[in-house]
Amino acid sequence: MAYTLLRAGGIAIGIAAALVVTGCASTPEPTIGAAASRPSAEMGQAIYSVARPTSYALRPADQISISVFREAELSLEAVRIGVEGNVSVPMVGSIPVAGMTTKQLEGDITRRLAAAGLKNPVVSVNIAEYASHLVTVEGAVDKPGVYAFQPGARLSTAIALASGPTRTAKAQQMAVFRETQEGIMVAKFDYGQIRQGTMLDPILEPGDRVVMGTDGLSQFWEDLLMALPAFGIFAAAGLN
Repeated sequence: MAYTLLRAGGIAIGIAAALVVTGCASTPEPTIGAAASRPSAEMGQAIYSVARPTSYALRPADQISISVFREAELSLEAVRIGVEGNVSVPMVGSIPVAGMTTKQLEGDITRRLAAAGLKNPVVSVNIAEYASHLVTVEGAVDKPGVYAFQPGARLSTAIALASGPTRTAKAQQMAVFRETQEGIMVAKFDYGQIRQGTMLDPILEPGDRVVMGTDGLSQFWEDLLMALPAFGIFAAAGLN
């Protein structure tokens, strides 16, 4: 019994040491200078960009506030844009807003209120919540899930929101699924190269799905290590 437990313990220590060595790989040395900004067509990155948008177009699920100066009954502290892209505004009814900037919407509501009889309306529109901006992060990350992000956030942000890759991650095999007019497109990225600056770190789009690859062999050894103590106890019980 003692030999069985000792042998199992020795294997566990050996495997643990191997896993520690694997998990403590150094961070890639960053490349000094301008980071990569050109997509790799052969990796399916042609539709990805590092340029942040200069304006924001409202989307379904976003929450906005509408303030009409000195007209509290016409103001809305928070209103959600519906799935069809409309919101209901006092005095003017349901209007389409998806695709507009806040400035464009201010002008549109101002014109509608004036046409409805309000004298010299002064309208202010602000974004209360970018609820349309969700990214799904799966695979070999510490905390897979669906995360909200701010417009202009990058692919590396999605991995950070999921608390980073696991020690068994195959970081050079990171896939991003994006819905386009032609269907769902898949691109491949190398997280290590992104951190180093030698591969573009693209801007996320609402609805992106990120999958971090897993080193199956490392996962096998990790699972075996977790099972060994239970195996030792089971073997000891059987010998008594």
